[in-house]
Amino acid sequence: MNKITRAFISVLRQNSATCTSSTLLGRQLSYKSDLSLDKIYPSARLQLYTPPPPPPGSANKFNGYIPMDKLEITYSRSSGPGGQHVNTVNTKVDVRFKLAEAQWIPEDTRQKLLKVLANKITKEGYYYIKSDVSRSQHLNLADALEKLRTIIRAQEVEVAAPSEETLERVRRRQERAARERLQLKRGRAQVKADRQGPGGVDF
Repeated sequence: MNKITRAFISVLRQNSATCTSSTLLGRQLSYKSDLSLDKIYPSARLQLYTPPPPPPGSANKFNGYIPMDKLEITYSRSSGPGGQHVNTVNTKVDVRFKLAEAQWIPEDTRQKLLKVLANKITKEGYYYIKSDVSRSQHLNLADALEKLRTIIRAQEVEVAAPSEETLERVRRRQERAARERLQLKRGRAQVKADRQGPGGVDF
């Protein structure tokens, strides 16, 4: 019994209600690199899933946890690096969600995001994040999620009020800039006046 026959019999035994025999046979007989994920991590879960949330921390701070089931993820052809690979595989990642309904973002932070991102939210209330920095779907998805975390955490950074010394330093810089601007204008006016002849004609 050769290898193909054994693979065919194995496929028939593994046939289920969700996959046809031809589909399973194609997966068994198609070439896979030694560096494919199912060979490197044979017992790993390769499907996207939401890991369990971390222990609860401060209620007013974003802890970095993003529930995948609350996001709408789509893939499309990328125009980024990859040569002919980008023409055959959907590697570009589009992540969208309704920001106003994102309960996994603290309320105060969510309200700040709604103001800051008002021009980037669609009429339906969706906020989009795109990534095509690599030729891998998983890496592009990770990049999009990291972009989202960075945007959220940027709104939680508390900006300290400037001290009196800082305000005084800024005032002096503004006054010096105003003096230099006036001196420059006077110099230009003098140059124009010197160009004019006795009759007031500019040569």
